[in-house]
Amino acid sequence: MAAFIVRRAIGAVIVLTAVSFITFAIFIVIPGGDPAERMAGKNATDENIANIRETWGFDQPFYVQYGKMMQKVFSGDLISYTTQQNVIQEIKRGLPATISLAVGAAIIWLFFGVLVGVISAVTAGRWSDRGITILALIGISMPVFWLGILARYYLGPENAGIFPDGGYVPLTDNPAEWLYHMILPWFVLAVLFIGFYGRVLRSNILDSINEDYVRTARAKGAPESRVMTSHILRNAMLPIVTILGMDIGILLGGAIFTESVFGLPGLGKTAVASLEGFDLPTVQGIVVFSTLAIIVLNLTVDLIYAWIDPRIRLS
Repeated sequence: MAAFIVRRAIGAVIVLTAVSFITFAIFIVIPGGDPAERMAGKNATDENIANIRETWGFDQPFYVQYGKMMQKVFSGDLISYTTQQNVIQEIKRGLPATISLAVGAAIIWLFFGVLVGVISAVTAGRWSDRGITILALIGISMPVFWLGILARYYLGPENAGIFPDGGYVPLTDNPAEWLYHMILPWFVLAVLFIGFYGRVLRSNILDSINEDYVRTARAKGAPESRVMTSHILRNAMLPIVTILGMDIGILLGGAIFTESVFGLPGLGKTAVASLEGFDLPTVQGIVVFSTLAIIVLNLTVDLIYAWIDPRIRLS
């Protein structure tokens, strides 16, 4: 276990360094010109540009700038170029909405994905399997912003009036209103994943259903429901666990389109505003957070793997 953790820690440092450096290079090195001039705007004076250059260290080599920025990221002193706010505090403000969106949507798509996958596998080759396949392809192919706009228009106050017209209410302020405002974004985001998870699980079940251990369980007289849950589904879920960990990690970095369509004040909306304003510190902070989230969730997935499948050893 210790060797496994050490290897993962080294890999995490390498991945984090590579991703953060590439992000830094895209904003500083690749565009060319003086970043201070871009920050100062069109009507800035030479004195303003010089002050910005000195304040942010743009008069130093890019690798020195990168080192100082990463130091500020991990010390919590990173300040936004445009808003002059602490980036860590901005991430903390946007995190509740993003976590609410990611976790809620994941629960929905995992539940329906497993349900769809089991039904498709059990009825493989029948009309229900073909119908589910068609619906899965339609769901995967739908652009989330298009589906979100349609859902918000037809189910919002202007027409059906079932759901509110976007917005977000913190869970700690009013749990009922939080749930009411999150149901539509959850289902819109989950639609993109249900079909994919269902098809992956269907394939895994069909691969496992004729294994020797399954035939042995049936020969011993085990009920079909127990064979499905304890033998087939438990092994078929292993790839699903991996995919789920990756998807949630990516969503914690900000589900940009969903948050933008429904007006959720999450990390995705913050990232869009930062990209439009060429605000490198905020983007860098969100990138580092997203990378760390993916690394931590991948480690969690490995531990869950060992629990689901006793044959796996973390050594």
